[in-house]
Amino acid sequence: MIKRSDIQKIVNEYSDLTVGTLGSHSALEIMDGAKDENLQTVVVCQKGREIPYKRFSRLADEIIILNKFKEMLSPKIQARLRASNTIIVPHRALTAYLGYPGVENNFKVPIFGNRSLFQAEERSHPKNQYYLLEKAKIKHPKLFKNPKDIDRPVIVKVQEKSRKLERAFFNVSSYSEYKDKAEIKIGRGLVSRDALKSASIEEHVIGTYFNFNYFYTPISDEVDFLGIERRLQTNIHDFTSLPARQQLETNIELQNIEVGHTPASIRESLLEKVLAAGDKFVNTVKKEYAPGIIGPFSLQSVITRDLEIVVYDVSLRVPGNPILATTSPYTKYKYGTTFGVGRRIAMELKRAQQEGRLDEIVT
Repeated sequence: MIKRSDIQKIVNEYSDLTVGTLGSHSALEIMDGAKDENLQTVVVCQKGREIPYKRFSRLADEIIILNKFKEMLSPKIQARLRASNTIIVPHRALTAYLGYPGVENNFKVPIFGNRSLFQAEERSHPKNQYYLLEKAKIKHPKLFKNPKDIDRPVIVKVQEKSRKLERAFFNVSSYSEYKDKAEIKIGRGLVSRDALKSASIEEHVIGTYFNFNYFYTPISDEVDFLGIERRLQTNIHDFTSLPARQQLETNIELQNIEVGHTPASIRESLLEKVLAAGDKFVNTVKKEYAPGIIGPFSLQSVITRDLEIVVYDVSLRVPGNPILATTSPYTKYKYGTTFGVGRRIAMELKRAQQEGRLDEIVT
């Protein structure tokens, strides 16, 4: 594990500030927010995937093109990033392509966030997101360790065989149905038998889906509620809009692959519960993963018919929701203007720089 004190020493020697990110997932959102705050930006791209960053030319002051994302871990690239006073803003693709050991042990560039916390997203990790939700006394779906215990509708979340960023979700209501669907997935090469052994089996909670997005650092020392979005997924959307008869007659493999976002708001009387959930989660992570949350996080939730919030997934870095930048009324309520996660990060980095406190928000 890279020592935080070493990273703090690096950032304290910076003469300026550049916001850096890996060219995938939410890089455009991150750089857009940085440019709104007049900060320099750099994006690290894999060859052949740099087109969006060249096309939206306002966003990237520098584009570093590598043969593979993994080369970002090379001493040469790390030295180049440090030389340009870069703080890396992490997202899901950073940990997927560099790996948790790479990010935690080999990447000696300041990261805006708590790099030891990212692995808690993985359900196989001992102190994982459900451990944190339980400590925070935030309700989450019932978990089934043994598929033989399935006694209600559940969703099985298993790593896809060919794509690091995706999970091959499937729904079942009994052990026999689980066995049948699992064999079909394995037979079609969508998942491996080994991956299925470590799959998460969770109660499928019925309700309305909301992704609640928050932001916290020790600089502001308050939990900002940034807004809500919902995910668009293929091919489950818009298959569900077909008449029931057609759904039953259509023999296709359904998958939950996130391809986009749509904005949402919530009735005002439920906001107290939403705000309380964010506060409780931040306080718990401070105790379990020092120095706690630094930056954005998301509680992906279901609101049940009893108006309970049930959190089924947690993002512990930039969640990837650019729709907030133009649609969230909640930032406007507090700051008088609408913006998204990228700009909120840039605002905090800029404030920390001005106050000489960058070392408090990096690891």
